[in-house]
Amino acid sequence: MGCISFAVLLVAWHIGASLWPSRSFPAPLLVLQAFLRETASGDMGYHLGMTLWRVAASFFLAMLIGSAIGVALGRHRGADRFFNPWVILFLNIPALVIIVLAYIWFGLNEAAAVGAVALNKIPNVVVTMREGARALDERYGEMAKIYRFGRMDRLRHILLPQLQPFIAAASRSGISLIWKIVLVVELLGRANGVGFQINLFFQLFDVAAILAYTLAFVAVMLFIELVLVQPLEQTSTRWRRHEA
Repeated sequence: MGCISFAVLLVAWHIGASLWPSRSFPAPLLVLQAFLRETASGDMGYHLGMTLWRVAASFFLAMLIGSAIGVALGRHRGADRFFNPWVILFLNIPALVIIVLAYIWFGLNEAAAVGAVALNKIPNVVVTMREGARALDERYGEMAKIYRFGRMDRLRHILLPQLQPFIAAASRSGISLIWKIVLVVELLGRANGVGFQINLFFQLFDVAAILAYTLAFVAVMLFIELVLVQPLEQTSTRWRRHEA
């Protein structure tokens, strides 16, 4: 059914481009030609790789820091009350402001780019993981004390299994948010990546190349969604008993 839907979209696109021939609305064949041209030159693979590297670095940084802070706030009410205004503040600061300030304060470099993207995502991870920490079943903690679990055993057998659904939720929303912010970061201050190429072809008014890079990157992110994120989400709730 998905393939049929995609085929219908392509046909509608082709018909629309035929009825309204314009450089600003290229037909699918022209986009394919632009994709093959950029792939043959090596530019497509290089810029996709740079963008994916920034997405991965920002994602793991945001998940690591955000999860640690979220669990800590969820387990300590005093700290949560004190830092909750900070979380709300960072949740409402526009991504563009953080990106611009990061470039001004730290320069047009990779650390500023990755850090700005991660900082935009960390508050969302904090909120999700804080709710997960609040939902922890204390009976498992008491069992761990009785059987004298070490820290690693508590983490592996008590904490992570209960937090897996929240980790999966934070991961899913994180991927979809981070790659969009990465494109803005590249457009504003990087000399490579999909965002940089889109900005370049925007100045050249090459819509076919813009769509070629956009669709190629979306295809890669959909592959990651299907191969990594959805299986993680399914695995995260497998240990729970299904209701009768």
